[in-house]
Amino acid sequence: MKIGAHYFGCGRCEFTVWAPFQKEVALKIVSPQEKIIPMENGGKGYWEITTGDISDKTRYLYRLNGEKERPDPASHFQPEGVHGPSQVTDHDSFRWEDSEWNGIPISAMIIYELHTGTFTPEGTFEAIIPRLDELKDIGINTLEIMPIAQFPGERNWGYDGAYPFAVQNSYGGPTGFKCLVNECHKRGIAVILDVVYNHLGPEGNYLWDYGHYFTKKYRTPWGDALNFDGAHSNAVRSYFIENALHWFKNYHIDALRLDAIHGIFDMSARPFLSELAEKVEEFSKTTGKTCYLIAESDLNDSKVTRPREFGGYGINAQWCDDFHHALHTTLTGENQGYYSDFGAVKHLVKAMREGFVYSGGYSQFRQKNHGNSSKDVPATQLVTFSQNHDQTGNRMLGERLSVLVSFESLKLAAGVVLLSPYIPLLFMGEEYGEDAPFLYFISHSDPTLIEAVRQGRKKEFEDFKWKEEPPDPQNLKTFLKSKINWKKRNEGNHKVLMDFYKKLITSRRTIPALALLDKKSLAVDSPEGEKIMFIRRWKDPSHVFIVFNFSRADVKITPPVLNGRWKKWLDSSEKIWNGPGSLLKHELTPGDEIIMRGHSLVMYSMVKP
Repeated sequence: MKIGAHYFGCGRCEFTVWAPFQKEVALKIVSPQEKIIPMENGGKGYWEITTGDISDKTRYLYRLNGEKERPDPASHFQPEGVHGPSQVTDHDSFRWEDSEWNGIPISAMIIYELHTGTFTPEGTFEAIIPRLDELKDIGINTLEIMPIAQFPGERNWGYDGAYPFAVQNSYGGPTGFKCLVNECHKRGIAVILDVVYNHLGPEGNYLWDYGHYFTKKYRTPWGDALNFDGAHSNAVRSYFIENALHWFKNYHIDALRLDAIHGIFDMSARPFLSELAEKVEEFSKTTGKTCYLIAESDLNDSKVTRPREFGGYGINAQWCDDFHHALHTTLTGENQGYYSDFGAVKHLVKAMREGFVYSGGYSQFRQKNHGNSSKDVPATQLVTFSQNHDQTGNRMLGERLSVLVSFESLKLAAGVVLLSPYIPLLFMGEEYGEDAPFLYFISHSDPTLIEAVRQGRKKEFEDFKWKEEPPDPQNLKTFLKSKINWKKRNEGNHKVLMDFYKKLITSRRTIPALALLDKKSLAVDSPEGEKIMFIRRWKDPSHVFIVFNFSRADVKITPPVLNGRWKKWLDSSEKIWNGPGSLLKHELTPGDEIIMRGHSLVMYSMVKP
């Protein structure tokens, strides 16, 4: 069932809303001229009306039982914010220029996550466009946009969105977002949109007035769970499936990142996530372009990506937090909170080999066994990273890796992620070592809610025992501090690091052994008691051998016996990368002893006989 306002052109528009317990529902046209139009009960709780004298500037509300007046739950635009009227959107009027675009295979994606409000001084979709060519120049071919569903105020991470179908007004609204996607596709850049199907923000959330969108059977960190498996849940599931298809159809999005699916509670025999994946596959077949779903989950459950015919959800890929945690703790030595489960090189070795570190074993942090094996999960179904909005922004002071570790360690982190056999994700500014924090910020209007958020943030940090006071999320300065400094990418070590990322991405794309994302063509090992990791990857006749030294000190080692001759391809300790200077020979043969600089990596490529 299509919901929302669907504009046909020539002044005609169909309005459909789900309000199963209302005795009467009316469409109130707010502007350009106010009028009330009774709606018809179309069955199964849906009310509908098709009427004329409507344009793509028409603003409207729904009047429930002759009393409450509320915005459209499936509004496509909220020009006056979360409490104002909805506005009709004419999607057919936009002139797309991406008719030749057919997307990028997920296995080829180099993902760049960004927050629209802090990526540029202007904080708009339009302001992102001039930076696309520079991102493409270093090898980025996929943007991942943090949530843009209408949220209260002008600044927010986006996870407090109250209108899943509406594009944030302060970012540029529907037209602004389409222009960005269009320009990305013209440059060969795919777009992933972060969507939230586990909760809606409290301010501006009027779904309670319409129907049983929520259930008290389950509780989430954000309150009552969405109703995906109880009475009246068919319409709720349809609402979010329609939302996913809305982004693919009306905005030409290439993939959706599903936020925190562990917050989607569903005990039905046919889970919502499985049905969603099935509907997206059907849509892809009708359009001829593959649309992807990428899940965030902290469950370490291979069922997420397992094909539906084998009992899984059939989602295309999922984030691998364990990979991040293993890498982060190895580089920083942090051991508080959930980092207490990590910290040894062996954890990173397992993450590199398999993906999940906790695959059924005991988690000290959780005080229970956690996860199942990801050995059989294809490498093309795991997204890995050294930084992202969560792992940076959920620190009390929002510190990026660049202020926690040395410059040499930043190169090491880049190499671990980009030379892995998984789909890499970079967080905006990471490529040049941005040092501005990424803090948590809001601009709510309810004083009680604002104080609740402040106290909630403090409570979140209890496990980490950080002593500082969290920056006030409501304060404008907190938001402004989080804006990245784009000009730094052309200065000093920032420029060198960016060139290093470019070299890694180019190598990943052009060397067959690195371009093949396959665990079966991978060998990972670590000498007992050493902070060293060896990786070998191959795709005949292409072979690469990589050594990572996570120790601060120089280390003398004899690499595992290798057949043939190996030519040095990339050495992070060389002067060209502002390193201390390499102690490695240009060629490596079996039995050679090498000296690895502290916090460095080297990659050798096999020389053809």
